[in-house]
Amino acid sequence: MVILDFGSQYTQLIARRIRELGVYAEIVPFATSAGELKAMSPKGIVLSGGPNSVFADDAPGADPAIFGMGVPVLGVCYGMQLMSQLLGGRVVPGSEREYGRAEIKLAGGSPLFAGLPDTLEVWMSHGDRVEELPAGFSPAASSPTCRFAAMEDVRRRLFALQFHPEVVHTGRGREIIANFTFGVCGCEKNWSVENWAETAVAEMRRKIGGGEVLLGLSGGVDSSVAAVLLNRAVGERLHCIYVDHGLGRLGEPEEVERMFGGVVGLDLEVVRAAPRFYDALKGLDEPEAKRKAIGRTFVDVFAGAARKYRHCRYLAQGTIYPDVIESKSPRKGPSQTIKSHHNVGGLPPDLKFELVEPLKELFKDEVRAVGRHLGLPDELLDRQPFPGPGLGVRILGEVTEEKVKILQQADLRVQQEVRKLPQYRKIWQTFAVLLPCRSVGVMGDRRTYEYTCVIRSVDSVDAMTADWTRLPYETLAAMSNRIINEVRGVNRVVYDISSKPPATIEWE
Repeated sequence: MVILDFGSQYTQLIARRIRELGVYAEIVPFATSAGELKAMSPKGIVLSGGPNSVFADDAPGADPAIFGMGVPVLGVCYGMQLMSQLLGGRVVPGSEREYGRAEIKLAGGSPLFAGLPDTLEVWMSHGDRVEELPAGFSPAASSPTCRFAAMEDVRRRLFALQFHPEVVHTGRGREIIANFTFGVCGCEKNWSVENWAETAVAEMRRKIGGGEVLLGLSGGVDSSVAAVLLNRAVGERLHCIYVDHGLGRLGEPEEVERMFGGVVGLDLEVVRAAPRFYDALKGLDEPEAKRKAIGRTFVDVFAGAARKYRHCRYLAQGTIYPDVIESKSPRKGPSQTIKSHHNVGGLPPDLKFELVEPLKELFKDEVRAVGRHLGLPDELLDRQPFPGPGLGVRILGEVTEEKVKILQQADLRVQQEVRKLPQYRKIWQTFAVLLPCRSVGVMGDRRTYEYTCVIRSVDSVDAMTADWTRLPYETLAAMSNRIINEVRGVNRVVYDISSKPPATIEWE
């Protein structure tokens, strides 16, 4: 299956849902021509959603010839509006943006909705809407606020949805995607992460040949799996550098050294550079400025260490799909930048590496599955995601060594308590955030004026969407009591009940 990317924050979710069905899905830029698509021999094509209006001067378009290829096409949200516009329908600007849950009523008989009830709860996110259908199309679903919530031309196998079937908020969305993938496109289940891993190892051996590889190891799931995958491909020709920026979890540098230098047995160099990062963050309080300062300093420190490895031709990174979609990438389409990501790109010109990103097309749970296939221990794979800039984006306002030490201690208590829950492995991420504001409290009959700590916990499968975790009150109480009583500098704890969207998982 091929997905044309029009910049939606959910584009990779479409690929993920199709892969979950055991079918390989690949994302290509929206401007890919019908000729290029035909050369890929797809069983089906999906036009993703996107942040633009079809009426905008710079609105991304598509080659109209794709609708005459004889291959089934599914348009989603912006993809539906574009399909309608290109095929002679009429699209109009919405009087108001429709965002959130909606109930649609099916017209009946559509292969896209086979086996589904007459009404469905779906997730809408659009401004423009289709007012008149193109010739040959008929309505497949409607809602009280959207006359054409779905349309189809069954003869030409062209389908479109105004809502997003790929997000978890559309309850029967996976079945809709399955109906298109198998019922309409005739795909077969022949893709798995195990097959992918073996293919990836063979591909890296082919690409790297007898060369040597340098990897920036963070100790997280992604770079760890990338390291083991590369180790399987090139063995002792892999060299790892871990930069201790002083913004990690309490005791993390020592744990990384024990796990990867000892248990896994990789060639690992640990560079301790916390003072340089604290200096770079002085006076900064804007999130992007902090991320960029951390990124620049990381590159400087990493580059200094990397000069010892000039014999290495390749530089490896543990980049995965969510990293790509939330960082603007012309290769991936016109998605809007939400936040900058921390990596080792932009090295000085004297360090000429070829980039290797073995995990760039995988989602987090797929990365974990690959890690288990490669024999990595559960204690490593079950670690929750941790941002590259570390606590630098969990301390709002200026980052100082004092604040880092406070947050490390608070987060340690959060981690210790959440791990006691039987459902711990089902929780995507739980962590603490330190706010820049102080408030009045009373401890031991004395007035205090200290920081506020936020507890954040979310449930997700891929970080593209997330809902706040309904942690037991007893767990929240234990976290709060321990932080306030055991961590100097905090006298108030609050719980974040925001979902993504509209909020992001991290606060910065």
